[in-house]
Amino acid sequence: MSDKKKTRRPPETRLGKTADRPYWIWMTSIFIRALHQVGAAVFLAVFLLPGRPDLPRMYLVLVGVTGVLLMTTEMLRHRQLLREPAGLATLVKLVLMAMAIHGWLPVAPAMLAAFVLAAFFAHAPKHIRHLRLF
Repeated sequence: MSDKKKTRRPPETRLGKTADRPYWIWMTSIFIRALHQVGAAVFLAVFLLPGRPDLPRMYLVLVGVTGVLLMTTEMLRHRQLLREPAGLATLVKLVLMAMAIHGWLPVAPAMLAAFVLAAFFAHAPKHIRHLRLF
C-alpha cells in the first residue's frame, strides 16, 4: 500500500461571484445578525402569541434596519446574491410576510413559513446557500 493519502475533490459547483470584504465588516455583521435575531423574535412572537400584542415600534425599526444592513454586508461578499437560494429566499420571505400583513394569507402560518424558510437557507451548507441558479 502506498503512504499517499487519497483525497477526493469536491464536485464543481456553480457558486455565485464573491469578493473580499474587510474583516471589520465581517465582525460587525455578526453583531448586526444578533440584533436582527432579537428583533425578529419579537416580531414573530407578535403574530404567533394569542391575544395579538402590539409590536413595539423600536423592534420594528430594529428588525428593518438590521435586515437591510445584513443584506448589504452579504451583498458586499456575494455579488450575485439575488441569483442564489439565500437571496431568493429572502425575497420570498418578504413577499410572504407582506401578504400576511395585508390579509392575503393567513397570518400565523405565513409568518411561520417565512421564518422557517429564512432559517433553512441561513443555515444551509454554503454549496447550497450560494449556488448560482441562473
